[in-house]
Amino acid sequence: MSEYVPTIGLEIHAELKTATKMFCHSKNDANESRPNVNVCPVCLAHPGTLPVINREAVRHVLRVGSSLGGTMADYTEFDRKNYFYPDLPKGYQLSQYEYPLVSGGVLDGIAITRVHLEEDTASSLHDEAAGATSIDYNRAGLPLMELVTEPVIKSASEAAAFARELQLLLRYLGVSDANMEKGEMRVEANISVGKDGVLGTKVEIKNLNSFRAMERAVEYEIKRQKEMLERKESVVQETRGWDENRQATFAQRTKEGSADYRYFPDPDLPSLKLSEISEYEKEALKASLPELPWERRKRYEDMGVKREDAESYIRDPELGAFFEAVVAGYANEGVVLASNYIANDLVNIIRDSEKRDTGLHNEIPISAFYFKTIIDMLLKKDISSRAAKDILLISVQTGAEPSKIVKERGLGEKMDTGAIEAVARDVIDKNPKVVGDLKAGKMPALEFLVGQCMKQLRGAGNPEVLREVLKKLI
Repeated sequence: MSEYVPTIGLEIHAELKTATKMFCHSKNDANESRPNVNVCPVCLAHPGTLPVINREAVRHVLRVGSSLGGTMADYTEFDRKNYFYPDLPKGYQLSQYEYPLVSGGVLDGIAITRVHLEEDTASSLHDEAAGATSIDYNRAGLPLMELVTEPVIKSASEAAAFARELQLLLRYLGVSDANMEKGEMRVEANISVGKDGVLGTKVEIKNLNSFRAMERAVEYEIKRQKEMLERKESVVQETRGWDENRQATFAQRTKEGSADYRYFPDPDLPSLKLSEISEYEKEALKASLPELPWERRKRYEDMGVKREDAESYIRDPELGAFFEAVVAGYANEGVVLASNYIANDLVNIIRDSEKRDTGLHNEIPISAFYFKTIIDMLLKKDISSRAAKDILLISVQTGAEPSKIVKERGLGEKMDTGAIEAVARDVIDKNPKVVGDLKAGKMPALEFLVGQCMKQLRGAGNPEVLREVLKKLI
C-alpha cells in the first residue's frame, strides 16, 4: 500500500543591511522604536515622486547568488505587483517577476528556484483592547531579498535545517542580521501531500517567525492534509496562518495566483544590464565572498575537530574567532587539544558564570594569548590535564598569567622520580584493599591509585609516569 508523501517548498524573505531603503534615501534602521520616523515622500508614495534603485541592495543579492552557485542575471528589471492592503502605501509592491537577479543554485542540498529583490511593506500594529490597527511606515520600502526553493523538501526538520543554514549564510556575508524575532527574516512554507507520485494541492503557511514555529506548523499541516485525504476530503488551495497558542494552522484567504497580481514592468525604474556594471561582475562578486559556512566545516573536519564543536564555532562568531586565534600555527594535535578545552572546559566556565549572573554573558573571559599559553604547556607536557583545568579556572577568575599561576601554585609536572615514588608509596600504604584488587587483576583500581597520587601532587603529576611507578612498586 502506497503512503502519502509531503512535498515542501519555502519562500524566505530577509531584510537587507543597507544605509537607506530600497528606492529612497530614508534611513534603514531595524532598531528604531519610534513609529513613522524613517519616512519620506518616496516611500510614502506621494504623487510625483520617483524611486531610485539601491546599488548596495542589488550587490547583496548577487553575492548571495554567487555563494549559492546560482546564475546571475545579465538583464533584470523591477515590476509592479498590484494588491491593496493598508500596509502598502503605493497600492502595489515593487518586486521582480520575469527577470530575477539570481536563478538556480543549491544550499544544504536543496535546489533554489530564484533569488530576487523587492521592497518591504509597512508594519501593522493591532491593539485588541482598543479594537484598532495602526500602521508604522518605518519598514515600508526596506530592501527585501526573497529566496524561493524548488518543491523538493520532504520533512519539517529538513525545512528548518535549510532555513537555519540560510540565516547563517546571510550573517556570514554580512548582508542581513536575519533576526526572526525582529521580523528581519520571515519564512513561508508551501506544503502539499500526494500519493503515487502525484502532487497534492498546495497550501501556503505565511509569517512563520521562528524556526520552532515553522517546524511545528509544517508538521501540523502535513498531518492535517493526510487526515483529510484519508477521509476522502478535498484539500483547498489557500493561505493559512499559524496559531501558536492552539499549535494549529488556520485558514486566512484563498491563495492568489500570479495573474491576480497583474505584474507589469515599473515605468519609473530603468532596466539593468548587470554585465556593464563592474562591481556586479562574476569574478568581483566571487572575490568579495568570505570563507562560507560549509567551507569552514570542511576545513575543521580536515583538522580533526569534532563535528558538534565545529558547529559551535561556525554558529557563534565570538567563540569561532577565539578558536581561530588560539589554534593559529598549531598542527592537528594542537588544534584537537585546544578545541577540547574550549568546547568543554571554557564553555562550561562561561555557562556557569551566566548562571551565577557574573556579567560575562557570552563574553570570552580569557585572552586567546593566555589560553594558548595553557595549551602550549600541555603540548610540552609541562603540566597535566588536571592542572590545565585548574589553571584555566584560576586565570579566568583572577586574570593572572597562566605560567605565573603554575610557578606560584606549584602546578608544573613533578618529574623527579624520588618525589613521585614517595607519594606513590604513601598512597599504596593507605589503600591496601585497592592494592589487593589491582593484584587480583581489577585494572580500575590502578586509576583510583593514580587519582590519589594526583590529588597529593595537586594535579602536578604525570599520569603515565605515575601508572608505571605504581605498577613497579606493587
